[in-house]
Amino acid sequence: MGCDRVKTTIKTNIIEFMKNSNKKSFSMELLAENLGLQKSQDFKVLVQTIAQMEREGTVSFNQKGKVRLVNKETTLEGKFRANERGFGFVTVEGEDQDIFVPKNDTNFALEGDQVEIEITTSGDPLNGKAAEAKVKNILTRGTTQVVGIFTLFDEDEINESHLYGVVVPKDKKLASYRVFVTAQGIKPEDGSVVIVEITHYPAPEYTNSFEGLVSKVVGHKNDPGMDILSIVLQLGIPTDFDPETLAEAEKIPDVVLAEELVGRKDLRQETIVTIDGAEAKDLDDAVAIKKLDNGNYFLGVYIADVSHYVTENSALDREALARATSVYLTDRVIPMLPRKLSNGICSLNPDVDRLVMGCEMEIDPSGLVVAHDIIEGVIHSTARMTYTAVNEILDNSNEETLAKYSELVPFFENMAELHHILEEKRTRRGAISFESREAQIIVDSDGHPEDIVLRSRGVGERLIESFMLAANETVADHYTTLQLPFIYRIHEHPKEEKMQRFFEFLTNFGLMITGTKEEVAPKELQKVLDEVADRPEEPVINMMLLRSMQQAKYSETPVGHYGLAAEDYTHFTSPIRRYPDLLVHRLIKEYRKLPVSQKTMDKWDSLIPEIADRSSQMERRAVEAERATDSLKKAEFMQDKIGEEFDGIITSITKFGIFVELNNTVEGLIHVNQMKEDYFHFFESHLALVGERTGVVYKIGQEVVIKVTKSDPETREIDFELISAEPLEVSLQEMNTYNSRKQSKNKPNSPKRGQSSKREQDNHPRKKGKSKGKGKQPFYKKVAKGNKKKKKAKK
Repeated sequence: MGCDRVKTTIKTNIIEFMKNSNKKSFSMELLAENLGLQKSQDFKVLVQTIAQMEREGTVSFNQKGKVRLVNKETTLEGKFRANERGFGFVTVEGEDQDIFVPKNDTNFALEGDQVEIEITTSGDPLNGKAAEAKVKNILTRGTTQVVGIFTLFDEDEINESHLYGVVVPKDKKLASYRVFVTAQGIKPEDGSVVIVEITHYPAPEYTNSFEGLVSKVVGHKNDPGMDILSIVLQLGIPTDFDPETLAEAEKIPDVVLAEELVGRKDLRQETIVTIDGAEAKDLDDAVAIKKLDNGNYFLGVYIADVSHYVTENSALDREALARATSVYLTDRVIPMLPRKLSNGICSLNPDVDRLVMGCEMEIDPSGLVVAHDIIEGVIHSTARMTYTAVNEILDNSNEETLAKYSELVPFFENMAELHHILEEKRTRRGAISFESREAQIIVDSDGHPEDIVLRSRGVGERLIESFMLAANETVADHYTTLQLPFIYRIHEHPKEEKMQRFFEFLTNFGLMITGTKEEVAPKELQKVLDEVADRPEEPVINMMLLRSMQQAKYSETPVGHYGLAAEDYTHFTSPIRRYPDLLVHRLIKEYRKLPVSQKTMDKWDSLIPEIADRSSQMERRAVEAERATDSLKKAEFMQDKIGEEFDGIITSITKFGIFVELNNTVEGLIHVNQMKEDYFHFFESHLALVGERTGVVYKIGQEVVIKVTKSDPETREIDFELISAEPLEVSLQEMNTYNSRKQSKNKPNSPKRGQSSKREQDNHPRKKGKSKGKGKQPFYKKVAKGNKKKKKAKK
């Protein structure tokens, strides 16, 4: 009886712990650790209890052997992510996989909505099949405003419908919707770019319509830069600082004051330089290096002490956290901090005193950090160097540059020497090095793209990266060892199902990976990248591996960085443009005096998870804005190239067509409907299209020649026509697979890119002369009347 009572108590504790945890599945070891049952006899009782709970149906084991509570209910809550083709996914906190919502089951949910869903089909993670669900209820709306171009109704339409006009949203995910603007509120001019506050959302009676009030006129659609500004506003990225924030920034001195130097390490006589791009104005990192008598290297990484000026809970701090990151777009930067700070007192400009946080390291010839110190200091930068100048010095390519910086040449040679040591160390431990192609879009004063050029990364760029990585790791390791609350930059192991698909993809190129999909080491993935270096398929394999990885993010838990093969990692080096770095500096100062009080630890234990989550979300928003603006400008650049032919490489194969990337990184689609020479079957496992009659095969990595047929900046889509393709050698095994598949399957459907439901305005009668107040049902009589006229015209 006593043993049964113990098991009952343990069972209660297990259920309570699992219910209250953010995680959804647990290893036996983790359960034992958290329940204090690590002793041999206690662990045995835990195992017996779990076995009993499994028989009762209280818990189950997943494919990885982890324990999870059995969810008796079929409903869950999560955040809805929309796809422009009508379907969506719901992210449920604690679940490993997103849940797929088919097009007809979204219940009019929109991007960012918090929804209640009902599971309709269980998932199969090992076979890459997501669970499916339907949206039962929309709990809170994530989309409260829409940015778009306003079209004014004529006077008769306004009088009859009591609507002032209609807005076409700029967001591609809302492309099938129209936003009807009520006659109340701001009355913009035709062609204005406006922000509309939503008052009514789509519903069964009016499936493709919003209704709202214009809250702001941003400008006219033809104004320079309005295209990018529309994307920024639609994503909710603030473009102006609050008056309180600006007023606070204005009170900050333009120079370092004498009293601010008290207690700081004085480094003003040391040789310290900044190395950045020629256009950079927010210089937040500087470096120093020395060769020591014992054969080791001294490396000093000095970072702008932003936390000295942006104090906790100030207006500057609150707005910096709300933004969480600076956003770097094609022709502009939207800073996290007012320029008074980012380009002024916090920028490590040459020949002026600046306050810094420093990480000073002694590094041996193998790249190991044998000693370090984290300091508060003051520097007086010796020189503002550019990557171009440093590269010219290191490769002896410019006599003028060598002469100008002759005294600093040995300084940079020592930097290059240490960089190669650190780079080799990362290679030995298995860090993954992606040599992805990065493009720079050159625009004129009006924002029109003039050229697209590939950025080159010389030793100057890479050595700064090496030094920043070393500082970030050293700071993270320091506070992990102290076991104090901290914020980390983490990159978790790839998910098993994604690695499985990547393994299968590699077989198309005759490549194999040592290790299992569950525990593949980053070193094995780097071997693949080394093997395909300089081969035509290199960029494609780089891209597919990137897609197979998890997203890096911020967290309070130091689980390590998979891509860097680092046990501990944080962001310490860019507090001007990233809030987590600013927080790291604040924590360093807070933990200066040891021991740290329990009150302080409790405070940061409660605050850091929320800050980490906010920072990760805002980082993803910034990336989305960057990609959208790049796509827009690339489409604009290709507009006058229609009819021209270019070389490219196939980067993706889908059932509806082939995506091809040109040498300048512009990507376009060859739609399967335009491939008239044959009917093509899609083989997902091989990522190939195979002609039914001709047997012609198109696969990722294949070189092609295309002709540009369409380029639309509004939709940010570019279409190509296939002119010719590099012949492929297809193995007998592959050919047998293709033939057997073609004989056993019916022809698949080939939906067009972006196709969702038919885009049409809703047909709603609206009572003439009756205005609509908040909460009343909106109707659109004028739109219905217009549609009737069209039907009559057809007759």
